[in-house]
Amino acid sequence: MSLLVVGLSHRSAPVELLERAALSGERGARLDAVLRGGDHVEEWMIVSTCNRVEIYGEVGTFHGAVTQISESLCAVTGLSLEELGDSLYAHYEERAIAHLFSVAAGLDSLAIGESQILGQLRSSLQDGREHGHLGSALENVAQQALRVGKKVHAETEIDRVSKGLIERGVALAEHRIGPIQRARATVIGSGAMSALATHTLSRMGVENITIVSRTLENARRLAAATGATAREWDERADAIAESDFVVSCTGAVGHVVEIEHVTGGDRPKVFLDLALPRDVDPAVAVLDAVTVLWLEDLREVTESEGSRSQVHAVEEMVTAEVAEFVLNRRAASVGPTVAAIRRYAADVVATELERLDSRVELDDRQRAQVQLSVHRIVEKLLHTPTVRMKELAGSEDGSEYTSLLRTLFDIDPFVSKVSSIPRQVGGDS
Repeated sequence: MSLLVVGLSHRSAPVELLERAALSGERGARLDAVLRGGDHVEEWMIVSTCNRVEIYGEVGTFHGAVTQISESLCAVTGLSLEELGDSLYAHYEERAIAHLFSVAAGLDSLAIGESQILGQLRSSLQDGREHGHLGSALENVAQQALRVGKKVHAETEIDRVSKGLIERGVALAEHRIGPIQRARATVIGSGAMSALATHTLSRMGVENITIVSRTLENARRLAAATGATAREWDERADAIAESDFVVSCTGAVGHVVEIEHVTGGDRPKVFLDLALPRDVDPAVAVLDAVTVLWLEDLREVTESEGSRSQVHAVEEMVTAEVAEFVLNRRAASVGPTVAAIRRYAADVVATELERLDSRVELDDRQRAQVQLSVHRIVEKLLHTPTVRMKELAGSEDGSEYTSLLRTLFDIDPFVSKVSSIPRQVGGDS
């Protein structure tokens, strides 16, 4: 089995296409049902966020699985393969592992370094477990991706890139509304980026912060940690009306700030929209005294020398983690074959000892000595091939060596065989 990912993201597809391809709610359940009906994907995990729609799978064949996943995605979303076009990508084995690790590390996010993706991956993992389409192979690689993501955030300063986006947004906003410390701010959402925005504003000295979230309990927790005020989702128009600076990053499909949520007036108001798809209706930007800052207005942050250096450090860490994981994965893949060869040898020894018992009268001590000698011979014969097989497993051709051994010994490591024979009396038949 090999790892495959098929999907599209903000790097490959326009916002409109990502919205149409989203797999939230009922669509995810329908995709599960369609994939179960195919022959090429054994395990799968669906990752659907505002920035990406990806299906990770443990598959038997590359082309068959790519076709099955692509056609299943089309069947569920109503999109055609022509519409998906070049926006759809596929990564296989080592490249698929590297892609998943990069996603978990925040390298593939629109806001580079954000940690919200870790929670989204955990949710995808849990969903796969609950619906019974996640096996040990995919569970293993997904868990390792989460460990890599945590390690990256603990051992590097990649978080500063996302923090830099907010700080740059504040600096631009101050040109319109004056010092941020005197501003009244509203943060829409309570996820990782919203939490980062709230903590950043609090650290900058903003004393009047309101948090609006669909989940009031999450908003209250964040408010308690930052000295802010939590409000109901339906009160966002009132919160916006009272604010000078509004930060939004909900990950919702569709706008959460419509033109009717923004009252008129001459007082300058700045919206910082960190979401993709956009949270703020572009029509809001044409209102008098209103400025909307989009992610593309902050591009200079992610392209700065400091950000590039942080990204490079994380890329090196991810590369090392991928190499180690691939090596361990290949080595582990020979385990069943090694065990099967040893079972085969043990069966042969048992068979021949039964033959010997039928021909020669041995007491218990003599039989134990013979058995020990035969066992030592078998161990010596198998030792070097076993060691070499484990060494070669780490190479790119490792699977071919393993396959050759299975052919030579005529074994299937995943099928239990019984090769002992009944005791014979009176010699060979």
